Amino acid sequence: MEVKWELLPQADWEEFHSAQHGALQQSWLYGEALKALGVRVHRAMVWEDGRLLALAQFMCKRWLGYLSVASCTRGPVWDPQVPPAQRSAIYKQLRQSLPAPWLKVVLFSPDRCADQVDPVEVQGLSRVMTGYATVLLDLKQSLPTLKAALEGKWRNRLIKALSNEKIRVQVQASLKRCEWLLDKERDQREAKKFQGLPTHFVQAYIAAAADPRQAFVVAYAEVGKNTVAGMLFLIHGRVASYHMGWADEQGRQLSAHNALLWASVVHLQGLGIEVLDLGGVNTHDLPGISRFKLGTGGQAITLAGTYF
Repeated sequence: MEVKWELLPQADWEEFHSAQHGALQQSWLYGEALKALGVRVHRAMVWEDGRLLALAQFMCKRWLGYLSVASCTRGPVWDPQVPPAQRSAIYKQLRQSLPAPWLKVVLFSPDRCADQVDPVEVQGLSRVMTGYATVLLDLKQSLPTLKAALEGKWRNRLIKALSNEKIRVQVQASLKRCEWLLDKERDQREAKKFQGLPTHFVQAYIAAAADPRQAFVVAYAEVGKNTVAGMLFLIHGRVASYHMGWADEQGRQLSAHNALLWASVVHLQGLGIEVLDLGGVNTHDLPGISRFKLGTGGQAITLAGTYF
């Protein structure tokens, strides 16, 4: 078994990541975008007899001048045939060989629920943070099946929005529309006093793609000459991840986001996307957004947490 760092073949990474439905945070473009923003990123591929066993992408920060904190968020990405004992050995090799200077704190956040993580796999590691929660939509299902799974009130809002002739919905990889939505995102962050990834992360992510049109889509709803709502999705392999959304008062009253998400599901299916990750769910701090995501009928999961 060999762990290789840096100077890695992008094509092999992306093929493996796509086949395993890897999370956005472990995608090649995510790492490239962070590097463009000045973040130190380390990547590892784990091989055995010519077979790729795992990928791990670490985002690194320096603390107090001498401590390197490296986080493998929603990773590593595994070949599902790798047994728990070998996974445990790979965690140890990754931690020991990470090419970070100074003292190292290496964190892993498996992209699986707690009951899917064998205790043997994390033997010797300590869980230091609770897990991230999200909703996953299986886009390999037919549209009638997906529609039947919608929560009743969610479906009723969708039907109402789709039957409203005033609303026009578009889904496309438009850089102009992306810039418009990022401006709206900056405005709502300032108004609501919340933070997230810098909005220019999105431009860096799209710019890193060989074909920018395959890295994202924007859904937007228009009423007359006004755009009343928008959603942005980032694409990585066979998975798309919801990244941000905005609606004005009219858009909210018209349930435009229900129409946008449904139109996005249809569009993403047409692109061959197999999983839609709707992003964080937090019913305590963000009850409205969380209810909206849960109402899609997707699989609600809470990941195992972060290990040190």
